[in-house]
Amino acid sequence: MVTHESYRAPDGRWLYPDEITRGPDGGMVLTDTREPVTVGRVEAMSKSKRNTVDPGAIIDRYGADTARWFILSDNPPERDMEWTEAGVAGAYRFTQRLYRLAEGIGALSPVFPDEPPTDATRTLRRATHQAIASVTAALDSFSFNVAVARLYELAAALADAEKSAAANPADASLAAARAEALDAAIRLSAPMMPHLAEAMNALLRPDGETLVAQMPWPEADAALAAVAEVTIGVQVMGKLRGTVTMAPGSPADQVLAAAEREPNVARLLEGKRVVKRIHVPDRIVNFVVAG
Repeated sequence: MVTHESYRAPDGRWLYPDEITRGPDGGMVLTDTREPVTVGRVEAMSKSKRNTVDPGAIIDRYGADTARWFILSDNPPERDMEWTEAGVAGAYRFTQRLYRLAEGIGALSPVFPDEPPTDATRTLRRATHQAIASVTAALDSFSFNVAVARLYELAAALADAEKSAAANPADASLAAARAEALDAAIRLSAPMMPHLAEAMNALLRPDGETLVAQMPWPEADAALAAVAEVTIGVQVMGKLRGTVTMAPGSPADQVLAAAEREPNVARLLEGKRVVKRIHVPDRIVNFVVAG
């Protein structure tokens, strides 16, 4: 169910969203007369209350992919979603950002050189294969909003890699990783934004012979997706006092020992009696002290 604010004119009649605008003081007013408008609660769109949005106008302005992306990103299917102009505009900005990332890479060339990968390459490849695994699982379970969130994260990783590439243009392994990541982003986003996916694919494969719709679904490499290390927060009496970096799944005694050695934590624990040590694997450590 798609919801929207409702609006009433001074004479009590219901107003369509396109009949109002925001005034200088931030309040809603009638576009034509500048009379103040009463803003009602967010509720299901209905013709009687005129709190409806013409999908044709949205598609004309932002495109069908943007409208679909925003709807899928806002909530799980079983919950209501609020339609907002700001939300649609935000979805549109993301589609433009993704397209610009494709423009920055150009023709596809994901050929990895023989030399060892750089840290930037390993980071991006890990993000790529984690995204493939998580988006695949999310779509299989109809958790479209989760799939969208993971693609936002992959786009952020691509943007970070773009900055690293600008600082080190000779990094051939990173160039290949960027192409691999964008190719994955195109295929993963295609069920939700098919037009954008095909447009980006045309930038990477200018021969125009291969459509995204004809490509196989990407497969995650578990070895590349594996996390090499995790950052664990260290608390004293429930307040974050430091962090330690450990290998995933490290034994509790090793994590606790490293946490106690963290300089700020060690200072706070000095002379105190620790009555309880709480360890949440790969996430957090908390020391409870007496008195």
